[in-house]
Amino acid sequence: MSNITAQDATDRVMGGILLTSLAYFLFSMHDAVVKLLVTSFAVWQVLFFRAITILAGCLIAGGPRIFAEAAASPIAGKMLLRSVIILAAWYAYYTAAKDLQLAELTTIYFAAPVIITVMSIPMLGEKVPPLRWVAVLTGFAGVFIACDPVGIGLTVPVLLVLAAAFLWSLSIILLRMVAMREKTLVQMALNNAYFLVATGIGLTFTWVTPSLWEFSLLMAAGILGGFAQFALFEGMKRAPVSIIAPFEYTSLIWAFLLGWLIWQDIPKPEVFWGAALIMGAGLIIIFGERKRRPG
Repeated sequence: MSNITAQDATDRVMGGILLTSLAYFLFSMHDAVVKLLVTSFAVWQVLFFRAITILAGCLIAGGPRIFAEAAASPIAGKMLLRSVIILAAWYAYYTAAKDLQLAELTTIYFAAPVIITVMSIPMLGEKVPPLRWVAVLTGFAGVFIACDPVGIGLTVPVLLVLAAAFLWSLSIILLRMVAMREKTLVQMALNNAYFLVATGIGLTFTWVTPSLWEFSLLMAAGILGGFAQFALFEGMKRAPVSIIAPFEYTSLIWAFLLGWLIWQDIPKPEVFWGAALIMGAGLIIIFGERKRRPG
């Protein structure tokens, strides 16, 4: 019986890894769309449309009762705190997106998986075995090789991205604290209802009427963000954050691909060495978790 339980637990962790990897792929596409939008719109307006699109998706998927459940949810207070933190992170991140290339933006932001792993020890009581530390540090080394963020300089946009990485890490820890206590759609409804109110206030001072094409991009950002949120929230229910944190590094690969497709950025040879290390970090985690499966 214990063998079956252990195997089920391992399968659950692997499911969390797959969902998290999907989430970061969708977030990468989302970030590329937002980078296109912030040249014409204030961050508030982009995030407002994102929130209202995701809330519409929650209504379609869960029906009107989902909002009643969200209003009565015992995690409403913690989700409000998380929403404030993540809104500040997004504002810093997408403000910096005006001045940095997508690859630079993603690279600097990848301080987050290391911060998450460190925070998971005192705040969640997680035990981080040496193999996971190897994976996190291997992935981070790959980021440095791929982009050489030190060469970018300590500018205001760089400081904004570093602040965003810290705030995002804290929001992930808070999400893990409440993930098992409420269903995903309720968490998403709470999260985006708070965002809608907060960004709506800023929107009143920064509104720009979008064209049909720009409106389509705003909706696309919301759809991508909604599916990414769902995959991330579900992944958080299945695996400890110290396991899934290194899989955030896979976003770098998508960032370079999208940068080439959209802005014709040509990756340097170092990118391929860095990408190999990043993928290696993920394989280290998968190998380690599969070894825990009973034979």
